[in-house]
Amino acid sequence: MDGNAKFKAGIEEKLAAGERLTFEDGVGLYEVDDLAWLGRLAHGVRTAKNGERTMFNVNRHLNLTNVCSASCAYCSFQRKPGEADAYTMRVEQAVALAEQMRGDAPTELHIVNGLHPTLPWRYYPRVLKALKETLPEVNLKAFTATEVQWFEKISGLTADEILDELIEAGLESLTGGGAEIFDWEVRQHIVDHDCHWEDWSRIHRLAHAKGLRTPATMLYGHIEEPRHRVDHVLRLRELQDETGGFAVFIPLRYQHDFHDSKDGKIRNRLQARTTMASPAESLKVFAVSRLLLDNFDHVKCFWVMHGLDVAQLSLSFGADDLDGSVVEYKITHDADDYGTPDKMTRDDLLELIRDAGFQPVERNTRYEVVREYDGPQTIAERRAEPQSVTF
Repeated sequence: MDGNAKFKAGIEEKLAAGERLTFEDGVGLYEVDDLAWLGRLAHGVRTAKNGERTMFNVNRHLNLTNVCSASCAYCSFQRKPGEADAYTMRVEQAVALAEQMRGDAPTELHIVNGLHPTLPWRYYPRVLKALKETLPEVNLKAFTATEVQWFEKISGLTADEILDELIEAGLESLTGGGAEIFDWEVRQHIVDHDCHWEDWSRIHRLAHAKGLRTPATMLYGHIEEPRHRVDHVLRLRELQDETGGFAVFIPLRYQHDFHDSKDGKIRNRLQARTTMASPAESLKVFAVSRLLLDNFDHVKCFWVMHGLDVAQLSLSFGADDLDGSVVEYKITHDADDYGTPDKMTRDDLLELIRDAGFQPVERNTRYEVVREYDGPQTIAERRAEPQSVTF
């Protein structure tokens, strides 16, 4: 038995015995040139945890401001004060947008923003309270740990006090952003703010202690190496062992700044030396992450960053969640030309999931089931239907 076969056999034995994979195992999995094998193992874990069910929600995204004091190397969303397309919504504007969302019957509003240098802290709980009053049935999933740390700076309050105020205003969950890659070897080259692993983990730990369930993310496909990805997910695994508060892990595919139709500027400072992850590499990230994160119930494919074809394939490589309807996801759509739609309706998501061979399950922000739908047609049922024939 050669070394590669011996490694694969060892991984299979560990998984069969319920033994936790190590850092060395994770790096070795990235080195394996057998995507089908990885997919089979990850799909086995996925189905053991969640069967053939694939979750989604009906959500909307809202970015209150793109003005940011940071200039992260990968970010095409941020603008500086005074730039022509910099914007900051008044509370009344945010409420007006929320009122327009009623027709889609969303269950979640996802809010992330730039680190605005002059906007006062009180704006944020005020806007959450107003949005909750406008859409009382909608879960507010808002702010990254990076934003919460920024609120500490501008308010003089602690994250503990800030989270209490935000929860009182209607906050249901933090978002998972700001994680990027935790290892400082990479992070120092891509991130331009002061929130790193120590603060990111501290703030999510506090949120979990207050009863919030939060997502965790990883931005991959830029200048990091597989060992940095493995380190990243194992830090999350350790924190999950401690708190149990993470609802889902979300690999986010790094995007190039193909165009900016507003001013023609290329803001992404990494793309001259990066190529973006291929579909095969993305599927490997999903599979390896699913195998390592034995204490995470769910792995999500954010279809906006991967494309619909890879999103469907990811469901056979460890993912069991396709996010939601999204709409107006400015952070990526302001940058790329990747071809994903701005919006997927509930019916679109049902069709996407069934077409991939899975049963759709609508959820809320806390991963509680809203509604279970019929699964895909069987081959026998498809064959029984009259087929159109063209000559």
